[in-house]
Parts: sequence; C-alpha cells; structure tokens
Amino acid sequence: MTLGLIAAMHPCSVGTAAAGPPLILERTIPLENVRGRVDHMAIDRVGGRLFVAELGNDSVDVVDLQTGKVSQRINGLKEPQGAAYLADRDVIVVANGGDGSVRFLRAGDLSSLGTAALGNDADNVRIDPSSGHVLVGYGDGGLAILDQVTHSKLEGMRLAGHPESFQVDAKTDRVFANVPDAGQIAVVDLKSRRQVATWKTPGLAANFPMALDSTGKQLAVVFRSPAKLALLDAATGAVTASLDTCGDADDVFFDGKRDRIYASCGDGAIDVVQRSPNGLELVERVATSSGARTSLFVPELDRLFVAVRAGWFASEAAILVFRPSP
Repeated sequence: MTLGLIAAMHPCSVGTAAAGPPLILERTIPLENVRGRVDHMAIDRVGGRLFVAELGNDSVDVVDLQTGKVSQRINGLKEPQGAAYLADRDVIVVANGGDGSVRFLRAGDLSSLGTAALGNDADNVRIDPSSGHVLVGYGDGGLAILDQVTHSKLEGMRLAGHPESFQVDAKTDRVFANVPDAGQIAVVDLKSRRQVATWKTPGLAANFPMALDSTGKQLAVVFRSPAKLALLDAATGAVTASLDTCGDADDVFFDGKRDRIYASCGDGAIDVVQRSPNGLELVERVATSSGARTSLFVPELDRLFVAVRAGWFASEAAILVFRPSP
C-alpha cells in the first residue's frame, strides 16, 4: 500500500458512541530506505523527537516532529525492538533482539555511551519512575534492571517465559508482565525482586500488549488467541470486562482524557474502545495498513503514532500521526 493510499483512507464506523471520527489522520511521515518490520517507539516530548526502532532494517530513526522528517539514523544495530528516552540525560536506550544488547547513546550526536549485554532477545524497555532504573525484558524469561548512569546490569528477575509488554506501577513498586509462552501475567515486586503473583486467564492466550491506567487500578491486556481486549483489576487480576478486537495486536494505550483505549493491530486497524461503568464498547475500527501493529500514544501531545512497516512492491515505511477527537 502506498503512502498516498494510506493518507486517503477514512475510518470505518462500527459503533455509535461518537458523532464524528475519534481519530483523524493528521499527517504521514515517510521513513525512507527502511525495509521490513518496524517495532516500538519512544518520545522526547520537549525536544519534539520520535525514536523509531526499525527491526527489519537494523536501525533506529530519529524523527523531527516539527518538520515531519527523519533527522538522524542509528545504523549497525541488531534487530532493535524496544526504545526508551531518558529525558534528564538526553539519552536513547535501544534494546536489540538479535544479539541481546542494550545500547545507550547520546541523543544529540548519537555517540555511544555504553552497552549492557543480556545474552539474547532484548525486547521491551521501561523506566522505573521511582528509581530511574531501566527495565528490559529479555531472553527465555527475564527482566533486567540496568543503571542509567553506569549502563551496567544491576540485577535480574526470573520469569516463566519471555516477557512481552510489561508495565511499572510506581505507586506499589510492582511490575505487571505479559508472559504468553507460560500463559500468564506475572506480578513482580521490585523491592524483593521476586514474582509475587501469577494470574491466569482461562480461554485467552497470546497476551502481548498491556497498558496500566493512570490510577493504577486497571490493566488493559490484548490477547491474540482469540483476539480480545480484557480489563483486569490491578489488585487481584480478575477480568472485569472484555471485548473482541482486531487481530495481531501489539500495542494498547489508555486515553484518560476521553476514557478510551486504543489497540493497534497487525491486520491493519486501530480499535478505538470506549470505557464506561457499563463495560467496553467498540467505537471505531480505523483502517491503517497490514502489519502496522506497533504504536505510541502520547497524552501530553494528544497524538497517536502508528508505525507502518515497509511492504512488498516497494511500499514505504511510515509513521501515521493521528489526532484524537473531540
């Protein structure tokens, strides 16, 4: 699919909760000379920079959001999957699935500051707001704690399988981690560095994306088998509501301002879901592009960024920038 066709697409309505389109495609930012799959993203809100992990291209692009163009590129990586931005230090953190390394780079000139070796399959990256430590999911079942100053591994926490998306609750010093190979959601205590609870979801498997709402009381988890969004009580793990979703989801976010949830799916759609005391309602299924399963919602900018992978027939990779409405 060409960028022109993507830009011309309109959301298709499947619900009645919104009078107009809940997501408006504001612009399309080309990622030139990028092949293969695009993975996760990170944001520098103050500097207006978006960092895009281009797994299939072994690179990370730095997108200037003011100009809508790629301003810099980090080459020579090994299947970058996760990224984070340390605002206090102006540092980019990149987790590489190919060699298990986590690289720290100066965001200004992209020079190397150090590398932590985790062995294999370094994936999602999060920052612990309490300690400032960098948390990385990796390997056959581990969460690594890295020091953002020395760039060294401080400690590791074992899990029953490779962690996919995970979220840090600074209020309780807990980490919630999707462990799809083990069919569970793991709850890890950051103080004891131990898994303290194991939540099962009978009938639901392949739990990849996860989000924690701003209150810390609800988790949104999207499963791929079957394709379903579930809300869980963050204190008990009980499923409180669920809804069928688009397929091959890889990211999900809460929009607290509108009480919505956004789930981006590889089958070429974003599901916009309304949250209410009565449960969940699908408001729109917004068409994107096949394989566009990773996204980043930035509440402070009120924008949803969706990564479109490079496809067959010389179609270009891109970032779709959606503005929520109203």
